[in-house]
Amino acid sequence: METTTEKESRYNNLEQMPVLEILENINKEDQTVPLAVAKALPQIEKLATITATKMKEGGRLFYIGAGTSGRLGVVDASECPPTFGVPFDEVVGIIAGGDFAIRKAVEYAEDDAEQAWVDLATYNINEKDVLVGIAASGTTPYVIGGLKKANEHNIVTGCIVCNAGSPVAAEAKYPVEVVTGPEFLTGSTRMKAGTAQKLVLNMLSTCVMIRIGKVKGNKMVDMQLTNNKLVDRGTRMVMNETGLDEKTAGDLLKKYGSVRKAVESIKN
Repeated sequence: METTTEKESRYNNLEQMPVLEILENINKEDQTVPLAVAKALPQIEKLATITATKMKEGGRLFYIGAGTSGRLGVVDASECPPTFGVPFDEVVGIIAGGDFAIRKAVEYAEDDAEQAWVDLATYNINEKDVLVGIAASGTTPYVIGGLKKANEHNIVTGCIVCNAGSPVAAEAKYPVEVVTGPEFLTGSTRMKAGTAQKLVLNMLSTCVMIRIGKVKGNKMVDMQLTNNKLVDRGTRMVMNETGLDEKTAGDLLKKYGSVRKAVESIKN
């Protein structure tokens, strides 16, 4: 299929552009991305709603992808435990070629249509779970194969793609299609397409975590206290919720290990 993400850039002779002009043109293209995401909000709503429902029932969220798309899924998954206090295996990011591929490209890993299901099977993925395939082009065999097998096993499937009418979207029960158009650098989908995927992943995981009760008010009350900055933030949150002084709030936070538990210990 012809993909808009692979179409010729609207700009040419990039090597002859002054630095400021390069930056201005990249920025001009980047500004179109949130508008493209906005058009996909109804699709994102459906995927977020079913994902939250499944996770409330004990399911997990899986991401699969290759290259930039796979890395973005791994990043979003890895940020859920420290941000929302969920177990490390509740949101799982899998990249074609394995964790080695996070740092260095693995040749032809994305072309193996069977490997995604092999990778998912190590986590005992099942009907309780949700699988989201991430592929800018919407043509990645690794992702298509994974979604196809998941459908055969009655697992909820979704996707995040940056072309309309793609094979990946055709396999997903809850497709999200954010059409970002040609890249500033022809075919470089780490740019606009990658930005769009990151925005959708932020929206999806944050919305789901809010819906399953991992946020109170507008605060990350279950965040992991893994550094001094987060301990300080947590202490302020306890102070604001309880009216306690800084030392008492800090001691309470250290005792209970989370903002939620510290505040509940006072209010109960």
